Amino acid sequence: MMKASMTRRIVWIVVAVTGLALVGSARAQQTGTPPAEPPKQEEEPFWAIGRPKAGPGAQMAPVPAFPIPTPADKLPLAKMRVPAGFKVEVYASNVFDARGLRQGDKGTIFVSSLFGAGKIYAVVDKGGKREVKTLAEKLMLPNGIEFHKGSLYVATPKAITRYDGIEDKLDNPPAPVTVYDQLPGDVPHGWKFIKIGPDGKLYVPVGAPCNICEPDLDRYAQIRRINLDGSGMEIVARGVRNTVGFDFHPRTGELWFTDNQRDWLSEDLPQDELNRLSKVGQNFGFPYCHQGDFADPQFGWGKACGDFVKPAVLLGPHSAPLGMRFYTGKMFPQKYQGAIFIARHGPWNRTKKYAADVVAVFLNSNGTVRAVEPFLTGLVENNSYLGRPVDVLVLKDGSLLVSDDHAGAIYRVSYGK
Repeated sequence: MMKASMTRRIVWIVVAVTGLALVGSARAQQTGTPPAEPPKQEEEPFWAIGRPKAGPGAQMAPVPAFPIPTPADKLPLAKMRVPAGFKVEVYASNVFDARGLRQGDKGTIFVSSLFGAGKIYAVVDKGGKREVKTLAEKLMLPNGIEFHKGSLYVATPKAITRYDGIEDKLDNPPAPVTVYDQLPGDVPHGWKFIKIGPDGKLYVPVGAPCNICEPDLDRYAQIRRINLDGSGMEIVARGVRNTVGFDFHPRTGELWFTDNQRDWLSEDLPQDELNRLSKVGQNFGFPYCHQGDFADPQFGWGKACGDFVKPAVLLGPHSAPLGMRFYTGKMFPQKYQGAIFIARHGPWNRTKKYAADVVAVFLNSNGTVRAVEPFLTGLVENNSYLGRPVDVLVLKDGSLLVSDDHAGAIYRVSYGK
């Protein structure tokens, strides 16, 4: 009897709750008030897609820069190591999120920034003291800059603009002129590195809009070149996941570029790359093949790594090689003439941190890589970063500038016996 009574009570509760739900729905329809929607789950940021769900990997996230630039007297100069005969000094401090570097005809050093600042800076010499001026701010990821014939070119994920006669107008910059506005505008790998080649054209990459995916390969994962008026777009390299640094061989004119490979496969795979474009239209493998010999476990089926251009050299797993320059100065010893200096930002998605350095890549006469050697080191301590190099620039006097977005500074490396 008790059991039957309990059964009737449960049935009554179910009916009552159902009735209330129906009444509530009917009232909502009568009053025009829509029923409450369940709370939406927050979308994963693009860099976290594919991250392990448990274990040490689940805790990894991009390494934040210091919230304010490190004061000049606190910068890690004493920790830095360079080969015998070289010296490192602070060129400029208080340059928040310092990234891309270019030198103007009159000696101005132009500096870009990315996530933290959205600014373009100019570093000028004022009677032996360097002053940092802000030329533009609140721009969207203005990482890419180039200087050419008095004009400063600035690239965001969506467009390339030009500031004419900029060195004569540092205190009152002109309004930018739009050069090219046919970039996709995606934030994932949307920030640019731009450079004018020996052919007089402007080269600009369009990265993959993801960690790993098969995007429209006529639109993404490529390097383009355009005329300086924005016309004549041509794709010169395909299968390029995310290059944030390239330069042209001073003798052959060939394009060499760094490329950051996919995340979340493992701590030690794949390795990032230095690549050489020997023919327009070459394909470097993304998303099908990484590091020249490793087929992607999702997209590599039915593909052969031998069908793609192999890297000139591998630069370490998740080492994040960014800016690079051929050394064309006269200050450094003969050994470094024609070498490539590469800024490695250092991994964020690896439990053991390393890199955060500048390496020198030495080439054979036939253009193959002979060796990779450390050049500027010492910025990893207790598995944390003291600084993170982003770009390098050979100055007219032959010294080398190195930007550090982590500490908000620019260093100068010189040589003297």
